Parts: sequence; C-alpha cells; structure tokens
Amino acid sequence: MDWGSLQAILGGVNKHSTSIGKIWLTVLFIFRIMILVVAAEKVWGDEQQDFVCNTLQPGCKNVCYDEFFPISHIRLWALQLIFVSTPALLVAMHVAYRKHEKKRQCREKIDIENLKLQKFHIEGPLWWTYTSSIFFRIVFESVFMYTFYFMYGWYKMPRLVKCEAWPCPNKVDCFISRPTEKTLFTIFMLAVSGICMLLNVVELCYLVLKFCMRKPKNLKSLPNH
Repeated sequence: MDWGSLQAILGGVNKHSTSIGKIWLTVLFIFRIMILVVAAEKVWGDEQQDFVCNTLQPGCKNVCYDEFFPISHIRLWALQLIFVSTPALLVAMHVAYRKHEKKRQCREKIDIENLKLQKFHIEGPLWWTYTSSIFFRIVFESVFMYTFYFMYGWYKMPRLVKCEAWPCPNKVDCFISRPTEKTLFTIFMLAVSGICMLLNVVELCYLVLKFCMRKPKNLKSLPNH
C-alpha cells in the first residue's frame, strides 16, 4: 500500500487545520501508519502459515484460522486508517475548489505561487466541511473499535485456542505464534486509536465553541436601525 500518496494529500490539508488537527495528523502518521508499516506487518507476517493445529486433517487448520481470525489485524487496521483519513479529502477538495474559483475570478492579478501557499481560515462553508470531516472521523473510529471488539472480544492474544469446527475430527488445539508480542501491539494500536478519537472530539468541541462565541460578536457588530 502506498502510504506516501495519503501523506501528500493529508499534508496539504494540514496547512489549513487547527493546532489540534496538526497534533492529530502527527499522531496518525508517527504512531499509527509508521508503526503499522515498519513493525506490525513484520510481527504478524504470514499469520496463517504460523497458525499450527495438532491435526493433519485436510482443511481443519484453514477452517479454525477463519473461525478465530475472520480478518487479519493488519488488514483491519489498514482499512481503519484509510476510512479515518478519507474525510480529510472533503477539506482538500473544498480548498482546491476555493483556490480554483479565486484563480478564475482574478486570472490576471493573482500570483499563482502565493495562491498555492495561501492558508484559508476555518469559517463559513469551510467550517461546515471541516467539522463534517471530523465528525465522520469520529464515527469511523468508533465503528472500527466496535468491529474489533465484536470480532475478537478481547485485546489479549491467546497462546492456545480450541477448535471443533467441521471438518476437524474432534476438538483440536491450535497454537498462535508470538502471542505476547501481538498482544502488546494490539494494546498499543487500540490506545493510539483512542487518543486520536479523543483529539477529534476535542477539536470538534473547540470549533463548535469558537463558532458559538463568534456568532454573538457578529450580532453586536450589526448596525442598529
């Protein structure tokens, strides 16, 4: 997966974000994407290959693996990161549209380089786009956290699981490789996911509070008739 393209897109959005949004993006790349790419993928590796059951019955190992791991942790986290990052595209498209409109209206007078470097304040229509993207990020984080709990029900990786699904001849013991290391990575990824969700909630509250405080000021500035 090309995480560099995602970084380039989110890096452009980062310029127009709040300070909390910049912290969120830093945590996302350093403590989630980098950890996933550099370390976690190597820890899990070919998990099905290392999943050993004490039976030679054809198909038993595959069925037991599918029962306990319906989707790989790595693939689930990668899917989560893609979904969580996608709402930022709304902000990127909104900013690109604003720049295009400004370029079209001031075709001769405007400096293209200055337009590329221009930072847009989070107000008006951009406020709605930005807050909507944060809201969807919170929703996606919550859905994937619940999905992880629903699928596995635990964060601790067991050393041994017992399986009696067909075509296993009886209840067989299956062993998971590196369970302690995987448990630590699972705890870390879930904790960082929780921190990112908390940052999103704080940023959303900050923007709503700022919006509410700005509204009375605008009403006071209106002329009296």
